[in-house]
Amino acid sequence: MRLAGNARFAALPSLLANRGGVLKPRDFDPINIIISSLNIYLRKKEVGALPQSAVNSADKPLLAVLKGERRDPPPIWMMRQAGRYLPEYRALRADKGGFLDLVYDTDAAAEITLQPLRRFPELDGAILFSDILIVPFAIGQNLSFVAGEGPRLTPVMADARIRDLEPHMQRLQPIYETVKRVKAELSPQTTFLGFAGSPWTVATYMIAGQGSREQAEARRLAYADPGKLDAILDLIAMVTVDYLSGQIDAGVDAVQLFDSWSGSLAPAQFERFVIARTAWIADQLRQRHPDTPIIGFPRGAGGKLGAYAREAGIDAIGIDETADPAWVHRELPENMPVQGNLDPLALIAGGAELHRAVRRVLDAFSERPHIFNLGHGIQQDTPLAHVEELMRQVKGGE
Repeated sequence: MRLAGNARFAALPSLLANRGGVLKPRDFDPINIIISSLNIYLRKKEVGALPQSAVNSADKPLLAVLKGERRDPPPIWMMRQAGRYLPEYRALRADKGGFLDLVYDTDAAAEITLQPLRRFPELDGAILFSDILIVPFAIGQNLSFVAGEGPRLTPVMADARIRDLEPHMQRLQPIYETVKRVKAELSPQTTFLGFAGSPWTVATYMIAGQGSREQAEARRLAYADPGKLDAILDLIAMVTVDYLSGQIDAGVDAVQLFDSWSGSLAPAQFERFVIARTAWIADQLRQRHPDTPIIGFPRGAGGKLGAYAREAGIDAIGIDETADPAWVHRELPENMPVQGNLDPLALIAGGAELHRAVRRVLDAFSERPHIFNLGHGIQQDTPLAHVEELMRQVKGGE
């Protein structure tokens, strides 16, 4: 498939118009140069694309739940399970260097992806070790990670123009190589999850050049120059579709869209910047990979969670720890698979508090397809013994 100027976005204007926003053709003019570069990349990629193999979901409990089955006990994985709470990860990072060095070292990234499965064999899912900012890095921003402070992106898109970016789509290729290496080593019962950041969350970093309090820079741009924000979001959406499709071709079984900062938006903006873009990505992916489940994770959505579940085109929804699981069960479409939503701090607490928190989640979702997970990423100071305790309770029915 080749990008053809504005035609690549044909589904977006009507989708956004239905939700109170209208895009005009001129809104996309700044991305034409980048589209030309993307076309070159996609033509090269198509030559070497791997056929997607058929997956027997009956052999993979987590994948079966994503496709609508109820399993007892529920499958389990943890967001950020491949990471810094594990001593083996910290040792590898000390040996290899910084975070981005690990992401682009395919041997190291594959090893990190597999580490939690070796330590906790009860896990039903592997999550690719990478970062949501690989997409803006490929689009053309420079990316670095400052110790103790987080990511930095330049040029800062609050001031720069999209046409100032020079795309480097080859920066996605090592991620696909990591997927292939992990896939070759995974147990047949383990579901392999790929991921990307949703356009709004990725845009907040691109516009501010770093993480920002309440995502103020991106929200200001929404009022000051909505056409520019729309163009940034749509470019992210376009590249995200190809990025996730590449992960699926390389071997992941399902994908998750992280919208970690969706909770900062007012309802009308949430509809336009979160739901509409997620729906477009889901539609495009489903055309290419109709059997691959898509998990949406709109962190902080709160009362907007039901609209997201009904309109965003996803197959399953992840919920954060602030949502009451009993309310979620009542609010969501019947039989929609749910993922979550143990508070990561309850996992740190351990003991009786952890036991009660796990029980509340299990009881609330006992009548629908459920994947046990945290409400957000596992914290760095989480005791390994508490993770073992969690596995025993979820899998052993304690």
